[in-house]
Amino acid sequence: MAVGSLLIVVCGVIGLLFAYFLYTKVAAISLVKDSYESAGEGFVLEGLVGAESGTSMKECFQKLRQIYRNIEEGAKAFLYAEYRMCLLFVVTFGLFVLVLVSHVDGGWDFQVGTLTASSFVVGAITSMVSGYLGMMIAVFANARTTVCATETPANVAWTGSFNCAFRAGGVMGYALTGLGLLILYMMMGIYSSFYNYSTDALKLFECIAGFGLGGSSIALFGRVGGGIYTKAADVGADLAGKVVAGIPEDDPRNPATIADNVGDNVGDVAGMGSDLFGSFGEATCAALVIAAQSGDLVAQGWDALIFPLYVSSVGIIVCMVCSFVATDISPVKCEADVEKVLKIQLGLTTFLMTLAMYPVCSYFLPHQIHLGESLYTTACYGDSSSSKCIDNAPSAAFFCVCSGLWGGCIIGFVTEYFTSHSYTPVREVAKSTETGAATNIIYGLALGYKSTIVPVSVLAVIVYTSFSLMDMYGVSLAALGMLGTLATCLSIDVYGPICDNAGGIAEMSELPEEVREKTDALDAAGNTTAAIGKGFAIGSAALVALALTSAFVSRTGVLDKGVDMLRPITFAFLLIGSMLPYWFSAMTMKSVGLAAMEMVKEVKRQFDTIEGLLLGTPGHGPPDHAKCIKISTDASLKEMVAPGLLVILSPVLTGTFFGVEAVVGLLGGGLVSGVQLAISASNTGGAWDNAKKYVEKGELYIPVPKRHPAPGDPEMGPFTGELVRGRDGSQEMVMEKQKKGSECHKAAVVGDTVGDPLKDTSGPALNILMKLMAIISLVFCDFFMSINNGKGYFNVARET
Repeated sequence: MAVGSLLIVVCGVIGLLFAYFLYTKVAAISLVKDSYESAGEGFVLEGLVGAESGTSMKECFQKLRQIYRNIEEGAKAFLYAEYRMCLLFVVTFGLFVLVLVSHVDGGWDFQVGTLTASSFVVGAITSMVSGYLGMMIAVFANARTTVCATETPANVAWTGSFNCAFRAGGVMGYALTGLGLLILYMMMGIYSSFYNYSTDALKLFECIAGFGLGGSSIALFGRVGGGIYTKAADVGADLAGKVVAGIPEDDPRNPATIADNVGDNVGDVAGMGSDLFGSFGEATCAALVIAAQSGDLVAQGWDALIFPLYVSSVGIIVCMVCSFVATDISPVKCEADVEKVLKIQLGLTTFLMTLAMYPVCSYFLPHQIHLGESLYTTACYGDSSSSKCIDNAPSAAFFCVCSGLWGGCIIGFVTEYFTSHSYTPVREVAKSTETGAATNIIYGLALGYKSTIVPVSVLAVIVYTSFSLMDMYGVSLAALGMLGTLATCLSIDVYGPICDNAGGIAEMSELPEEVREKTDALDAAGNTTAAIGKGFAIGSAALVALALTSAFVSRTGVLDKGVDMLRPITFAFLLIGSMLPYWFSAMTMKSVGLAAMEMVKEVKRQFDTIEGLLLGTPGHGPPDHAKCIKISTDASLKEMVAPGLLVILSPVLTGTFFGVEAVVGLLGGGLVSGVQLAISASNTGGAWDNAKKYVEKGELYIPVPKRHPAPGDPEMGPFTGELVRGRDGSQEMVMEKQKKGSECHKAAVVGDTVGDPLKDTSGPALNILMKLMAIISLVFCDFFMSINNGKGYFNVARET
C-alpha cells in the first residue's frame, strides 16, 4: 500500500476507534444513583409546581429516567419518519441522476451515469448514518450530563458534566470524519477499476463527485426539516409557556417541553453533522476534480493526486491529541473555565494543525504543478508558452491550507464576539430591552448586519490569497483547511445541544436549583460555541461553493470565452441567484411560524382541558407530549419539501433551458447573497438568545429615579427587583436588577423567539443552498453541455 493510502486508512480507523473509546467513557455514567435510590425519601426539596410535600431526590431521578426515555423515543420517531422520506428521495433522485448524467454530448454513457448515481446513494446513506449516530449519542448523553451535575463537591460536578457532553460530541465528530474519509477513499479505489487515474483521472473524480451531492442533499433535508422541527417546538413552547401561561422554560407542566428537547438534537446535532459532512465531501470532490486537470499531479502518481484527503486525515490525529487537554490535562473545575477550555480547543487544534501540514505538503506534492485548463494566468516558460503552472507548490499549498485554518478561527472568534454576552454587542442588545421588545429587535438586527463585515472581509482575503497562490485548487485547499479541525468543531457543536437538554431535564425532573445553574452555565457557553460552529460552517460553505463553481466553469468550457458577468444572460441570472436565499428563507421562516401556531394552540388546549395541569394540582393528568411531537414531526416533513425542491431544481432547470452561462450567474448570485444573509441571520438569533440569558442571570441593571424611596413604596408602584448603587460609585444613580419575569426579560424573550428560526433554521440551511446548487451543477455539467453545446433548449446565449 502506498504511503498516502496508508495514512488515510490508518487515520480513518483511528478516528472510528477513538469515537468508540469516547462512547465507553460516556456509557460508564449510570442513570441510577445508588445513594438516592436506597435512601427512601432522602433529601427533600421544594417542588417547582408547588407540590405540598416536596419532591425527594429518589423521585427526581425516577422522573429523570422517564424524561430521558421520552426524549429518546421522540428522537427515534422523528428520524425514522424523516429518513423514510429521505430514502424515497434518494431512490427517485438517484434514478434522475443516472439518466441525466448518462446523457452526454454525442450520445449516452450509462457507465458514467451508473457510477455517479451509485456514489450519490453512498454519500446520502453515509450522511444519514452520521446524522443518526450523532442524534443517538446526543440523546444518550443528555441525562448523563445532568446526573454528573448533581455530584459533589462542585468541582467534580463541573468536570464530570463538561466531560460527558464534550466526549459525547466527540463521538459524533470522530465517527463522522473517520467514516466519511474511509468510505470516500474506498469508493475511489473501487472506481479506479473502471477509470484508471493515470489516463481518466477527470472522469474518475467526476463520478466520485456524486458522493458530495448525496451528502449535501441529505444535509438539506436534515437542516431544513430539523430546523423547522426544533423551532416549531421551541417557539411554540416559549410562547405557550413563558409568554402566555407565565411558567418557566422547561416547566414539566408544559406539554411541548419533550418536543423542544427532541428538537435541540434534531436540528443542531443531526442537521449540523450532515451539513459539515456535506462540506467535507464537496470540498474534497472539488479539489480532486481540479487536481485531475493537472498533468503534473497525475504524472506524480496516486499519492500526489489524492493530496486533499491528507488534510482531513491529519486533522483527525491533531484533534484527538488536543481533546485530552480539555478533558484530562486542563479540565473544567468551575463556571469560568467552561468557555476558556472550549476556546483553547479551537486555538490549539488550529495551531497544531498548522505545524503538522507543512511536512505533509513537502512530502506528497511535487515542486512544480501545471494546472492545465485553469484560471491561473502566469506561465512557467515565458509568454510563448500556454502552459500554466505553480512554482514551489508545497509552500503554496501549505499557505492555502493555513489561510483556511486561521481564517476559520478568526471567523469563529469574531462570531463569538457578536453572540456572547461576555462582550459589548450582546450587552447592548440586552440593555435595549429597557424600552421594550421593538428596540430589542432593532438592536439585534443591526448587530447581525454589522457582524458580516469581518467574516466577509476574511473570506475575501482567503479567496484572494489562495487564488493568487494556486488558482482554484488553492481555494479548494483553503476550504479543506477550514474543515481541517472538523472533529473538534463537531465536538464543540454537539456539546451545546447536549447541555441544553441537560438543563431542561434538570428542571423537568425538579432537581435542586444549583444543578440547573450548572447546566445553564454549560448551555450558555454551548450557545456561543454553537454560533462559532455556524461561523465555521458558513465560511467553509462559501469557499466550497466557490471551488465547485470553478470546477463547473472549467469543465463546461465557459472559461474559453471568459466569465463575463455583464453578458445579458449571466447578469440576469446573477440577480435571480441573489434572490434565491431570500425566497428560501421566507419559505423556512413561514414554515416555522405555521408549525409554532399549531403548537401554541395544542398546548393551550391541553391547559384548558386537562384538569389541574396548569395549576400543578397534585394528581392532575399527565401532559400529552406525543401529540406535540407529532405536530413538529408532521410540520417538518411537510414543510421541508418545497425549500428542498427550490434548491435542487433551480440549477437543473436553469442549465437545461438557459445554458451554462446562466448557471454561472445563478451560482455567483446565490453565493454572494447567501453568505451575507446566513451570517447576519445566525448572529442576530444568537445575540438575541444570549441577551435573554444575560437578563436571566441577573446581570442587567436599569437605572431608576433617585427619588425611589424603597421597594414597594405605594407612590412608585410594586417593585420586585434589587436596588444597588451605581456601578460608577455615583450617589445620583440607583440601579434595578432585572430578573426573570421583569419587563426587560419579557422583551428579551420576544427577541429570542423571533431569532430562533433565524439562527437555527434559515441561517444554517443557507450553507447548503450555496453548496448544493454548485455540486448539482458540477455533477450535471456534461448533461448541460449536451444541450445545444451548453446554451440550453432556449439557446438564448449569444456568441462573443
